[in-house]
Amino acid sequence: MIHESSMYSYPELKLYIDGRWRSTENSAPVINPATGEVLGALPHARERDLDDALEAAERGFKVWRKTPPAERARIIYRASALMRERQAEIAHAITAEHGKPLPQAMLEVIRGCEFFEWDAGEAVRTYGRVIPSAPGIRYLVHHQPVGTVAAFSPWNFPMSQPSRKVAGALASGCSIILKAAEETPAGALHIARAFHDAGLPPGVLNLVFGTPADISTYLIRQDSVRLVAFTGSTAVGRHLTSLASQSMTPVLMELGGHAPVIVCEDTDVQAAAISGAERKMRNAGQVCTSPTRFFIHESIFDEYCAAFVARAAATRVGNGFEEGVEMGPLANERRPIALAELVEDAVAKGAELCTGGSRVGDKGYFFAPTVLCNVPDTARVMQEEPFGPLAILNSVSSIEDGIARANGVPYGLAAYGFTNRADYADLLAEELEAGNVSINTLEASLPETPFGGVKASGYGREGGSEGLHNYMIVKNVSHSMEIV
Repeated sequence: MIHESSMYSYPELKLYIDGRWRSTENSAPVINPATGEVLGALPHARERDLDDALEAAERGFKVWRKTPPAERARIIYRASALMRERQAEIAHAITAEHGKPLPQAMLEVIRGCEFFEWDAGEAVRTYGRVIPSAPGIRYLVHHQPVGTVAAFSPWNFPMSQPSRKVAGALASGCSIILKAAEETPAGALHIARAFHDAGLPPGVLNLVFGTPADISTYLIRQDSVRLVAFTGSTAVGRHLTSLASQSMTPVLMELGGHAPVIVCEDTDVQAAAISGAERKMRNAGQVCTSPTRFFIHESIFDEYCAAFVARAAATRVGNGFEEGVEMGPLANERRPIALAELVEDAVAKGAELCTGGSRVGDKGYFFAPTVLCNVPDTARVMQEEPFGPLAILNSVSSIEDGIARANGVPYGLAAYGFTNRADYADLLAEELEAGNVSINTLEASLPETPFGGVKASGYGREGGSEGLHNYMIVKNVSHSMEIV
């Protein structure tokens, strides 16, 4: 059965600059990855559109930074309420352009709203402080918005990823130019629409689309851009950081991962295996925190593998509008090819292909849930994030062995562990090199907790009380009561 979606049409795609919608003569098709059909035409911003957005953002910042925090929060709450009201409409657009199952798209809309609501609450808590001093002088620390933000969001979460950037910027008092992903533009479009309807002043939020390298190069080099916020691959993040460094522009980088999972011998094997397989296939594995490299104690390895492989193989793959579908297609034609190459390389080097490993069907970009066991360290997939429904199961002799192998990659975004022993849990929390460590759960990111990576997985944090720090500057004011 296909969900009835005819009542929701895919939105007309436009740029949003200075409080107005605009089209351009240059455009590119947006493709439904489940069917290959064209959903709409995405306008590409011209240089003059970017100039208009930069000028609008400067004007908008002058207004928004002086807007009382409580009023900023009120507008953000109102926009979030509108997105909650439009949940079904937004979710249908996300499923059409991304392919994820409709129930997951519905949850993503709510997650995006939760990011807005958390940061709206934080908007009124950007406290400074008074530093103790000698009589006749005061040292005051102020936190002030950094200015115009150039933000770049990825395609894997069309609603929640742009939400993080927009929420942090607006709650802090910044203006923002958001360049959303060309593969999945509808989520960002609906965000802009909600803020427009909520009464956000013109120029505070601007939305552009286009060729990523052209947009990023042009925006980052502008003097008026005071922060670059990016979520995406480590390679692109390094390039954007290099561009920003030329003008000493600070960056907020949430980059790639290759998340390890350490399964200790004392855990509930069946429960850990099933939850691991289910979470691995969520969003077709296209998640920067997706559990991928599983290091399982040798005493439970066979039982864990059997349960994991069975659950992964049972994953229902199909069009996200179909009832009961658990996993949709990959994002584009390149992804199934890249995954097949990783599987072929691993098997050639001695890995065992336990299930999957190839495309599904002759239409769309579907790839079977895939499990590789006993993968040697020389295989490419041990060092390269597959960003797809591919899990690696390897045995280890001890928790120390598992931690050493988990830390043996350049990435450190998320890491997971399963154990019922307090000493093991403490060891995992202390020794795993990751910005987010989760024990007995595969949830790595919540609105109220800080999220970000270490090593090649990025710089800075989004979410939690730390989430607004990157969007603000710290100004120290020394005030003497007498002229000295």
